Amino acid sequence: MLNGLRVAILVAEGFEQAELVEPRKALDAQGARTKIVSPAKGHVQGWKHFEKADTLPVDVALADADAEDFDALLLPGGVANPDQLRTQPAAVRFVREFFDAGKPVAVICHGPWTLIEADVVSGRTVTSWPSLRTDLINAGAKWVDQEVAVDGNLVSSRKPDDIPAFNRRMIETFAAARQGRPAGSAARSSSERLRH
Repeated sequence: MLNGLRVAILVAEGFEQAELVEPRKALDAQGARTKIVSPAKGHVQGWKHFEKADTLPVDVALADADAEDFDALLLPGGVANPDQLRTQPAAVRFVREFFDAGKPVAVICHGPWTLIEADVVSGRTVTSWPSLRTDLINAGAKWVDQEVAVDGNLVSSRKPDDIPAFNRRMIETFAAARQGRPAGSAARSSSERLRH
């Protein structure tokens, strides 16, 4: 379904390991080509809640990364990870370029902090870890509390427990964007179906 689709996975130190590893497995199983992009040198440290987890190899240094080389973007969470990314102009610019080009983006947990910094959530329906609710509303987003929200080419989820639903909608949205269909036709969003 996603054969050859090039997906950037943008993370800094302290990403939540399950939110990178599980979606990456799902994408790879569909034939996508995933690459970890990071400001970290060589390897980047994952966490499992409050404990250190694995270090993963960085495929592309953030300084060398170009959004034009990718078809889609995955933003895992973890508190420390997006908190670092949103302070780095290169990371914020990289994220904004996906939105400017209309490419699909999947984000989970604390990941939307980077989206807020990139100024791309205004008017969009988004979910996240609950503590980001006020930040997202203040940035102009419509925040919803559900396992997955899809708004056009943007897929978001709240936490690791939501990963199965997140993976399904991420794959659907990435596939729709690849075929030139607006992902919103499948999706705008699970929240709309809940309202009817």
